[in-house]
Amino acid sequence: MPLFFQENCKAPTITLNPDESKHLIRVLRQKTGDEVQVTDGEGNLFHCKISDPNPKKTLLSVISSVLIPEDSFEIHLAISPTKSPDRMEWMVEKITEIGFTKIHLMKSQHSERSFLKTDRLEKKIISACKQSKQYRKPNIVSGRDFKDLIRSNEFEGFQKFIAYVDENHQTHLFDAAKPENRYLILIGPEGDFDPDEIQEAFQQGFIPVSLGKNRLRTETAGLSAVQMLQIVNR
Repeated sequence: MPLFFQENCKAPTITLNPDESKHLIRVLRQKTGDEVQVTDGEGNLFHCKISDPNPKKTLLSVISSVLIPEDSFEIHLAISPTKSPDRMEWMVEKITEIGFTKIHLMKSQHSERSFLKTDRLEKKIISACKQSKQYRKPNIVSGRDFKDLIRSNEFEGFQKFIAYVDENHQTHLFDAAKPENRYLILIGPEGDFDPDEIQEAFQQGFIPVSLGKNRLRTETAGLSAVQMLQIVNR
């Protein structure tokens, strides 16, 4: 059964936005009486029937709804955007399929890009949520300053990691992460974090962790970190 995304859904009726309506009626050729599923990205899943197949604003009648439980853990990825937006879009699509909570696009001293538009990332997330049958949409926070982020009180109680390895710090993320927890992991730019940033992260309670023996690109490191934290909790 097709899955569609529409924010702020409420029974007994749901009106799909123009993009979703056009896909439902023009592409999938659904008609009055056909049944579809809709999620609001907040964990609600609606089982609906088409009552007015308008390609600009399709009207759905809600048959039933269920609230999908939240995971017992959270994954927050703080990452410096790459110079190529395409690489970030690829990563966001893949980590959405795997499952994460929030991405913080972070500016550090060696960042290749200080700003990244999030509208395309939002579309990638919604598309990936529908494809992978996920009913809670991950969030994007853009323009986070490295120092402000690591000092923030919003991560109190989190397990906090920084992807960094030297001869004295070689613990693997998989071994350091504890199941059913809230995690924040920092992934640096291609030029890595500045030594002063690394030391301040240590002072703020971040644990240095390895993502494996190979040197990874920024977007590959982000994908690898999310995958490992998911495996820890399975």
